[in-house]
Amino acid sequence: MANEPPAAGMRASASPARGSTSNPWRRAFRRILRSPMACVGLGIIITFVAVAGLADLIAPHAPGTIVTSRDETPPTPPREGHLLGTDSLGRDILSRLIHGSRISLMVGIVAESIALTIGILIGGIAGYFGGRMDGALMRLTDLVFSMPVALIAIVILGTFPEPDKVPLLRALPYPSLAVIFLVLGFLNWPSAARLVRGQVLAVRETDFTTAARALGASDSRVLFLHVLPNCLAPILVAGTIGVAGNILTEAWLSFLGLGAKPPLPSWGSMITDGQPYLVNRPWVCLAPGLAILVTVLGFNLLGDGLRDALDPRLSAGKKV
Repeated sequence: MANEPPAAGMRASASPARGSTSNPWRRAFRRILRSPMACVGLGIIITFVAVAGLADLIAPHAPGTIVTSRDETPPTPPREGHLLGTDSLGRDILSRLIHGSRISLMVGIVAESIALTIGILIGGIAGYFGGRMDGALMRLTDLVFSMPVALIAIVILGTFPEPDKVPLLRALPYPSLAVIFLVLGFLNWPSAARLVRGQVLAVRETDFTTAARALGASDSRVLFLHVLPNCLAPILVAGTIGVAGNILTEAWLSFLGLGAKPPLPSWGSMITDGQPYLVNRPWVCLAPGLAILVTVLGFNLLGDGLRDALDPRLSAGKKV
């Protein structure tokens, strides 16, 4: 009977211990929510994703519809019914801006997904197996990394045949975008491969991977189920920064006429259309320029917030 109070005390003290060892991803999510910059970036991204998903419902007009009357000379200034004015062809800028968010987000996310997939596979295999495999894959990575991405992208997109004439691309919803996905994805994977290789080198000799191998797990199982999941945090941070970079790349490719083909409403092509009116009627290219700026800023803020929340060394330094 005299031993009962200490037992109760032990149970009470054990409860917070279990709470203190909760899921690290849950703790990271709490730290993200406590970061003002990360919350702002996440809010910007969620807003643009919602706008892109509901573009057909919230856009006042179809992106290619001419809304100016015959007695008006486009581009017309912002007014009631056309909050951002009209472009040089008399199309509503707000509607094209809303539909253009789909193009930019699709290019950013899909192209970065391709780059991360290739980078994770090559970097993971090189870091885990090492030896000649590591040397060969890293020399390939160095070769691709040394290529001027902008110049190669311009050459490929400038010489590639019309996507509508390619049978494999013709069946896709956006044939011209598919080429951009592939070009940016296959040119931007080396940085992800180097990052993953470094993380795998640090994780592959830890106790839990040694235990998994001792229990008879195959190399592929250890790599994909034990090693790579523990390298996910820096990959997520690099992915957000990569999406922002792809959005900027698509914008200047479209500005040069090598991005999304008409009639797709691309933010870069909208800036190109408004370039002759930059001084006298700046609203034509100001709106898409600000949209690019805010979207890229959102992904960069989220990337910084993820880095601070998922890096245990930074978190420990802030606690001290």
